[in-house]
Amino acid sequence: MKRNRILIVDDEPGIRESLSGVLEDEDFETAAAASGEECLELLERESFDVALVDVWMPGLDGLDVLHRIEQRQDPERPVVVMISGHGSIEAAVRATKLGAFDFLEKPLTIEKVMVVVRNAIEQRHLRLELRELRTIGLGKLTIIGDSVPMKALRQQIALMAPTNGRVLVYGESGTGKELVAHAIHANSARAGGAFVEVNCAAIPEELIESELFGHRKGSFAGAGEDKIGKFEKAHGGTLFLDEVGDMSLRTQAKVLRVLDEQRFEPLGSADAVQTDVRVIASTNKILEAEIERGNFREDLFYRLNVIPFAVPPLRERVEDIATLAEHFVREFATSYGRKHKELTSEAIEVLRAYSWPGNVRELRNLMERIVIMNPQVRVDARHIPLPVARKAPERGPERPASLHEVRQAAERDYILKMLEEAGGNVSRAAEVLGLERSNLYKKMRALGIVPRE
Repeated sequence: MKRNRILIVDDEPGIRESLSGVLEDEDFETAAAASGEECLELLERESFDVALVDVWMPGLDGLDVLHRIEQRQDPERPVVVMISGHGSIEAAVRATKLGAFDFLEKPLTIEKVMVVVRNAIEQRHLRLELRELRTIGLGKLTIIGDSVPMKALRQQIALMAPTNGRVLVYGESGTGKELVAHAIHANSARAGGAFVEVNCAAIPEELIESELFGHRKGSFAGAGEDKIGKFEKAHGGTLFLDEVGDMSLRTQAKVLRVLDEQRFEPLGSADAVQTDVRVIASTNKILEAEIERGNFREDLFYRLNVIPFAVPPLRERVEDIATLAEHFVREFATSYGRKHKELTSEAIEVLRAYSWPGNVRELRNLMERIVIMNPQVRVDARHIPLPVARKAPERGPERPASLHEVRQAAERDYILKMLEEAGGNVSRAAEVLGLERSNLYKKMRALGIVPRE
């Protein structure tokens, strides 16, 4: 078993020798430095769990050494414990502010040294565990894919995430709209705050207001105690309104007021609660068409649609399917403690030929099933359990396009051309094409064209 390493930094040889002896008797590995400069040089070459650093040393003193170690912000850096023979409250406070774990006064006792060193080692272990957990968490939030649409999406996130602008994420179910919302939050100035999610499609209409704004005890039947709403929980962070197109008009009106006034009243309360949240919303509907049908408020749409994002369906980024499938196989093999599985080129071709109506979520679920249910390491085409009706017909590499495919391609190109000439204005393009605006939106949705306005 690897022994924990302790660095002793003191200009007094007697202190270095006595501390080394005590620590080595307790099965620690030690090294010593006689000055601050020597300490920093040693840290450039070697790794230590804890550094015991004397405050008063000629040249670079202990507080300067502490400051330089903490400036690195390296999770692998040692935890620093300061030692002083002239202890003062002022020095202890300054050391703590600079990042010292603890402050020991001379003369040192074996018991006190051992307690502090073991606690410092535990602190470093916790720091490293936290880094690992964050790495795993960020890995799960990684937007995977090197296709042109996904590269563009990552560039958009990098550009606007640091702002406070509201975001509306468009995309079919299962494309990863929630992942985009998480990535925006994680790369924003609010990353240290809460990320609070509300699934507007899953919460009954009679409960959605209580979920969003909270309530006071007795405000309605069943309200047995006070409840904090999502807006209040997200204060200082991000509120994600998932599938906002399914929100009732009554709730939309209240959300609009909160966005305008940055305050709200919980149900059953006359006292306003101030809120500071960044709102990210998502939808799998064409909200402009919902506005025309009277299902969505136009004023709320313009409040939310400050920065529009479009997440493409999986069928429009076929080149990412292999990367995603292999990523999910690794993830589930690790999660379930199974052997890593290899997807053959034939298996990949079957995956690429499928239309993926459930998008990335469907692919992820399929890879989980394969990892769980298939004992073989090598996964071939026959091991891919896809619905036959959804598979593309077997064909050679040069199968001629059908008349329907040719007609769709021509229609898509023509609509794109009209939209470009109209500067992205859907209403103007619809007028030129002789279509109702809502009908053009339906056409665009069917052809995979995302509105730019």
